[in-house]
Formats: sequence, structure tokens, C-alpha cells
Amino acid sequence: MFNTWKPMWVVLLEDGIEFYKKKSDNSPKGMIPLKGSILTSPCQDFGKRMFVFKITTTKQQDHFFQAAFLEERDAWVRDIKKAIKCIEGGQKFARKSTRRSIRLPETIDLGALYLSMKDTEKGIKELNLEKDKKIFNHCFTGNCVIDWLVSNQSVRNRQEGLMIASSLLNEGYLQPAGDMSKSAVDGTAEHPFLDNADAFYYFPDSGFFCEENSSDDDVILKEEFRGVIIKQGCLLKQGHRRKNWKVRKFILREDPAYLHYYDPAGGEDPLGAIHLRGCVVTSVESNSDGRKSEEENLFEIITADEVHYFLQAATPKERTEWIKAIQVASRTGK
Repeated sequence: MFNTWKPMWVVLLEDGIEFYKKKSDNSPKGMIPLKGSILTSPCQDFGKRMFVFKITTTKQQDHFFQAAFLEERDAWVRDIKKAIKCIEGGQKFARKSTRRSIRLPETIDLGALYLSMKDTEKGIKELNLEKDKKIFNHCFTGNCVIDWLVSNQSVRNRQEGLMIASSLLNEGYLQPAGDMSKSAVDGTAEHPFLDNADAFYYFPDSGFFCEENSSDDDVILKEEFRGVIIKQGCLLKQGHRRKNWKVRKFILREDPAYLHYYDPAGGEDPLGAIHLRGCVVTSVESNSDGRKSEEENLFEIITADEVHYFLQAATPKERTEWIKAIQVASRTGK
């Protein structure tokens, strides 16, 4: 009625979503039935709000939710879609990522296990894999993950490894790459992770990218993605032509120093790239005419070719962190 935004404790059930004023409340403030509902993500109804998704019920009532970050929104969207699909198919939905529902032992520390998997010497080896005339960079196969868990004595058998790998996937420590692994995540099977040589996965901060079979002309483009990711997150970016602002996901790499930006709704290919070698980056407090800027937390990147990019962070601290990280990359990266 008032179009106001309030923090709520939200619970996903088999057939609906309950929301509470706070976690300790015994009774919900309301309930949204999921049968016949339509989920829209990303939702662009609120230009200045990021990570919003919308649920439209059969009575044409719109309910809007905003997550704290991109991965959180995508996790909610994925599970709500599964719940709606289960209702349509007459199946029982249960989110598999909670310790109780999958009986994950309390002794299993997924965060520590993830760090072991990423160990450069004893962890899972990241490879460039080819399938369907595409090259998947910084990836590994599903059966390699299970092999590693068994050989590392993290699990007793492959079935237990499948449970642990599914937990890592649901909690965001692993990401699906390719149609087969993505379809399994979106499906209703007991385990969204596939113990398969054709199912590809990657670490979320590994620098993963996918490309068509390459030619010699693509070598320079590929070189942009060789750098190690040192920072990533969402910022507002001003367009060069229309001067309008849009949310973009930025990934900062060093050596070579590039800032790639993507559609936050998804997509493996960047919308653009900023070469940072020799650039100048500064905070912006006023417009070109000297008047104080109406936008807060702005900063500007001026490339060596004198192309100007204006970006906006959510907080002063975030702006400072981005400026410092870009300054380091511009000095050390080639």
C-alpha cells in the first residue's frame, strides 16, 4: 500500500513464502502462495535498487524482494523456481542446502574444505576444457571433484561425496559451467551436483570464462582474462552515450590490468572492458562546472587513451576500496 521497503525474515515452504517481522516471531506477518505464481528476476521496476526479484501471484499481486548481494538473490530465485516446478509436477520440495535436510555432519566445515580444494599444490586442478565447440577456462569436471574428495579422505564413498559436493554447490563454493551442470542445478533431482566427466564446474573467484573455439585473432582478447581476480562486485556505471546509470558487475584483474563489466543478471561474456595500465582514478565530489555533484560516492577512471568512466559505489568505504585496488592494478599490471 505504501511502497515502503522493510527488512523481513523470510521462510520458503513447500507451497509458499512466509515472512516475519523478525526471526524470533512465532506467527508470520503474511504468506505468499507459490502455486501458479510467476517469478521475475532480475526485476527492473526499481532503478536504484540492486538484486531485486518479483513474485506475481495468480491474483495478480506483485511482491518485491531485495537481496543483499547477487549470489544471495540467485540462490533464492533458484530455490523458489524449484518449489514452483515441484508444485506443478506434484512433487515435494525440500531445499537440499541446509544441514538438516541433507543430514550434513556437524564436523564438516564447507569453508575449510573449499580452501583445501583450491590449494595450488594438493587441491583440484583447474583446466581448460572443451565441449560443444566451446572452451571452458579455469574449470574441472564433476567426477574430478568426487575423485578428489574420496582420495583426500574427506568422504568415505562416492555417494557421500555427491552429498558434500551438492552442499558446496548450493552454498556457492562451486558454480556450474555448461548446459549439463546448469540444468542439474535448476532441476528437481535429489542431488544437483553431477558425478560426470561431461559436467563442468568452477570456483567463483577463479577467473572462469567461456569462449567459442578460438582463432589466432582471439589471442589478444584472451590475454585480458589471464590476470588473477583481485576484486569484484556491483557498481553503478554511467553510459557514454545516453549518460544513464545502470548496475554492472565489475571484475578487476591484475597482470594484465583490466576491469571487465557484466550484466548482473547473468551472462558469461563481458559487456565491456577498461584497460587500467597507466590510468588515473580519483574520487568525484563536483561536476565539471564546479557545482557539488548530486550523486554520492562517485569516482572516475581516466585511461591512458583519455577515455573517461564514471562509477558509483554504494558507500564511501566501498569507493575507497575500489580506488585503492584499481590504483595498485594500474601500477603493477601490464
